[in-house]
Amino acid sequence: MTAPVGVPIAEALDSALVALRAARVDSPRLDAEVLLAHALGVDRTHLFLNPDTPVTGAAVHAFRDAVRRRTVLREPVAYIVGSKGFRRLDLHVDGRVLIPRPETEHLVEAALTLPQGARVVDVGTGSGAVALALKDERPDLDVHATDVSEDALHVAYGNAQRLGLAITFHHGDLLARIPSVDAVVSNPPYVESGARLAPEIAQHEPPGALFAGPDGLDVIRRLIPAAAEDAGARWIGLEVGAGQPPAVTPLAPPGWDAAVHADLAGHDRVVVLWRP
Repeated sequence: MTAPVGVPIAEALDSALVALRAARVDSPRLDAEVLLAHALGVDRTHLFLNPDTPVTGAAVHAFRDAVRRRTVLREPVAYIVGSKGFRRLDLHVDGRVLIPRPETEHLVEAALTLPQGARVVDVGTGSGAVALALKDERPDLDVHATDVSEDALHVAYGNAQRLGLAITFHHGDLLARIPSVDAVVSNPPYVESGARLAPEIAQHEPPGALFAGPDGLDVIRRLIPAAAEDAGARWIGLEVGAGQPPAVTPLAPPGWDAAVHADLAGHDRVVVLWRP
């Protein structure tokens, strides 16, 4: 991809589109717009309103490098620009954490129904997306977040500080060091070991946040009893892989109820377990 100094925004986008389409990325137009807007330090609306404005100076080199990273290295756009929108928040993300997905927003929606003042723990918080969205939309909740990765916690803590949201962070496996809770939410690793993933995921996102044994349920099998029996939670919300709910709902403790919520694509994506 070449974008000569001084070419208009529209031409720079067209040049990037050629390279992005040749690399067979999933959303070439969107990727080109996000990367150019980031290089210019503007929002995407600016590109539409100013198609004839020339791209000059440092923005030329930044845009060239961003397109190279996207096409040659197959680096996700969110890592290149360093941020990802999630519900009402703009989160910093990098290779230390999983990139928040739209389907995870359904997990937040399920947890918004928790009682006033509930103590809720986001297990495997990563960037902090679920915990921070809950605190943002339900300030009354006492929100905690855990992760086994110290690197991930640094990212989540930075997001909380920047957004001004009061979350208590804990380093440890699952619910270690948390004696009692009302509710647990989690987007745990649930990909089957050996699964073939897109290069953006397989080459760049942290494997510890993705893979969980031969059927993808190793973490969930440990998390449900840890939440219900050890921590005393009465409500558990889990994001799971497409096709996994029939294997997850039977893991509920005896006497618990279960419900499954679909994402916008119609895939059953969130399993909610609760003690009547």
